[in-house]
Amino acid sequence: MPSQRVRTSEHTARIAAPAGVVYGLLADAVRWPLLLPAPVHVERIDFDGVRERLRLWDVDGERVRSFHLNRILHPHARTVVFEQEDTARPGAPTTGTWTIETDGDTHCRVTLRQDRTPERLTATTTARSHREQDGESADRIADLRAVAERWERLDQLLLSFEDSVHLQGPAELVYDFLHRIQDWPERLPHIDAVDVREDAPGVQITAVDTSAAPDGLTRTTRGVRLCFPAAARIVFKELLTPAPIAAHTGEWSLTPDGDGVRVVCAQQVLLHDPHTPHNRQDRQDRWDPGAAGGLAETRRQVRTRLGHASTRTLHLAGWRARTAVRRLR
Repeated sequence: MPSQRVRTSEHTARIAAPAGVVYGLLADAVRWPLLLPAPVHVERIDFDGVRERLRLWDVDGERVRSFHLNRILHPHARTVVFEQEDTARPGAPTTGTWTIETDGDTHCRVTLRQDRTPERLTATTTARSHREQDGESADRIADLRAVAERWERLDQLLLSFEDSVHLQGPAELVYDFLHRIQDWPERLPHIDAVDVREDAPGVQITAVDTSAAPDGLTRTTRGVRLCFPAAARIVFKELLTPAPIAAHTGEWSLTPDGDGVRVVCAQQVLLHDPHTPHNRQDRQDRWDPGAAGGLAETRRQVRTRLGHASTRTLHLAGWRARTAVRRLR
C-alpha cells in the first residue's frame, strides 16, 4: 500500500510575554476553554507528569468537534510535542510541536509546527485544506498571544466560584430539568427564549435570551453544552457573552446527599480587559471600566448576577422534582 504524503506547516510569532508564562499557558490545557476561544471543554484522561492524554471538544465554525490529544511536556526545553487523533479522520493524526524561545526579558518567540496527512482529495479541495491548516495554525498563535500579553493583569480578570444547593427529590428529575434547556422559558422567569440544536447526542448548541439584568435589558448568549447523563454532569461554555464578560465556562454536577441530591454549579469567568479595546457584537451593553468601584465592583456584580441566576435555576429544579414525585404517588 503506497504511503501518503505528509504536509508540514510552520508558523512563528513574537509575543510580548516571558517564555515561562507562554509555556505555562500551553501546558495547562484544562484552562484553555476559559482562556482561548475555540476549546469548549478539556478532560485529562491520564498524566504521569510528562506524558498526558486529553479528551478535547472545540468549536470549528458551526460545529463542535471532539478528539483525543496526546502530549509530551518538556518544561526545561519549553516544548510541547503533540498528536491529535481526530475522530472525523481516523488513521490520519495531526502531529506537531510547540516551541517557545526566550527573546529578551519580556518577549519570546513561539513556533507551531504541524505535520498532517491529507485525505485523498481533488486538487482544488487539497488546496483549500492547506489554506485551512495554515489559517488554523495562525489563529492558534494569535489566540495564544491575545491572552499571554495580558499575563500581568490576568489574575484580576479571572473569577471562579461555586453555588451549592441540597435538593429533595430524585437526581434523575433534577438532571432532566437542567438538561431540557429548551423548556426553560416556561419554567424560569429570567429566561425569555431558547433555541437549541443538537447535532450529536449530548452536544447542545444554544442561544438564550435572558432578562435578569438590573437594567431590564434582554441579553443574548450563545453557547455549547456537553451533557454526560451517566456522570450526572453538564459542562457549558458561552461563545457570545454580554459585557463585561469576555469568556464564561462552567459545570452543573449532581451527587447523592442523604435523602436528596447535592447540586453544584461551578463557574469561571474572564472579564474584558479595560486596557484592551474589543469589538462588541451586542451593542445594547455599555460597560464603563472607569465607573465607580472599578474592577473590584465589576467582579462583585458579575459574581452576584451569575450566582443569583444559578441558584434560582437550582431551586426551581428542586421544586419541579418534588412536584413530579407527589403527582406520581
